[in-house]
Amino acid sequence: MFGPKNRIITIANQKGGVGKTTTAINLATALAAIGERVLIVDLDPQGNASTGLGIQRRARHLSSYELMMGTHAIGQIAQDTAVPNLAIVPSTMDLLGVEMEISKESDRVFRLRKALASVDALAYSYVLVDCPPSFNLLTMNAMAAAHSVLVPLQCEFFALEGLSQLLETVDQVRQTVNPGLDIQGIVLTMFDSRNNLAQQVVSDVRLHLGDKVYHTLIPRNVRVSEAPSYGKPAILYDLKCAGSQAYLQLASEVIQRERQRKAA
Repeated sequence: MFGPKNRIITIANQKGGVGKTTTAINLATALAAIGERVLIVDLDPQGNASTGLGIQRRARHLSSYELMMGTHAIGQIAQDTAVPNLAIVPSTMDLLGVEMEISKESDRVFRLRKALASVDALAYSYVLVDCPPSFNLLTMNAMAAAHSVLVPLQCEFFALEGLSQLLETVDQVRQTVNPGLDIQGIVLTMFDSRNNLAQQVVSDVRLHLGDKVYHTLIPRNVRVSEAPSYGKPAILYDLKCAGSQAYLQLASEVIQRERQRKAA
């Protein structure tokens, strides 16, 4: 069903503002920095991952809309970024129309899977899919196409409630369209060590989900927040800041988990 040479990870959370796109950009950059060939598929109509990697809207002549509609292949759409080894299938607002256009098609849930089964996609060792902050047909496509789901989770009061809904969604997708779908891991974002509530959320999530939670905590960091406005990943904008260092550690954990999975 999937290409043997690459790993497709969907980055998803129905809640907005949890650091999903920031995680996609900086994890991809960190993986590329250690020599992996990485592709981001921007599946959010807002196109924040594309903007955050410096792809101007006027330069997005082809996008994930054409990918989902099946009119163009990844090799025709993907654009190189300023990060060596990292390319992106950019997004445009055209994606808003996809759900209506393909909703009655029999393969509506498998459009992205089909696109990522191509020779073009197999040229990348990692494909990261950045989802919209909702569970719709785009997110369903992303989960149907993926080997695993990585969940960014903000260290705040309602985090566990939202997480339980997402895990139920993953379970539904596993039972219906993608039995091999796994949870890659939960990454805790926007962590403030001075905040007692944040510390409690970390403890609660680790208690409930154990090894599924990455050791790395992504801190609240001004430099990480600034980076997208310059069209750069934080790792390029300020490598030494705490946020960049955390994403490098996260990439190391992702690689380690992949090695353990292959060895099992």
